[in-house]
Amino acid sequence: MIGADGSPAGCQVTPSFAMPPPATGTVVAMTDFAPVTLRGDLVTLEPLTLEHHDALAEAVEDGRLWTLWYTSVPRPESMRAEIERRLALQEAGSMIPFVARRNADDVVLGMTTYMNIDRVNVRAEIGSTWNRASTQRTGTNTESKLLLLTHAFDVVGCIAVEFRTHWMNQQSRAAIARLGAKQDGVLRNHQRMADGSLRDTVVFSITAAEWPAVRNELRMRLDAHG
Repeated sequence: MIGADGSPAGCQVTPSFAMPPPATGTVVAMTDFAPVTLRGDLVTLEPLTLEHHDALAEAVEDGRLWTLWYTSVPRPESMRAEIERRLALQEAGSMIPFVARRNADDVVLGMTTYMNIDRVNVRAEIGSTWNRASTQRTGTNTESKLLLLTHAFDVVGCIAVEFRTHWMNQQSRAAIARLGAKQDGVLRNHQRMADGSLRDTVVFSITAAEWPAVRNELRMRLDAHG
């Protein structure tokens, strides 16, 4: 449930990391990025652990998402290595990984993260996201994004949140645009994919000034699912 003040009801926040005093002229975060549980009406985002392995390996079979050549979704047999990779990035301070769990039946739906965390400028990317194909257009992904954006802007105090996707991933690009994010540009030949092809990366963002309007639109879309 989203509270009257714009924050997700039931959101449980772990103690923030200790941070040194900011240099003069720097943006001051309200709190640091840290592992946290975010609960909505449809879905709960909980900190990723190795104990999620079996449920995630089963979830990724729903739609066989790894077969889409322009995505980087792990195969079931690679799930443990992917969990360990994300947890290592969390330990290094650049990522906060989550598992999405449907509230109605406690089923694990997929994974998402805050990534490329910039604590100096107080901004981050929401990415490395995949969900069961059967959950598309059910409202769970919309609510996941609302929970993540609410925490980033209203709790952490981000100045902007980014989204990135492959130029060829038309479905992802359309979904990001529907969130209310604006396209910043395209990074050409940005990354080499597992198959050796070069990825053009489309970059979107939502700024703190745009967030209230985006929040209202996402709430309206969720109300339509209700």
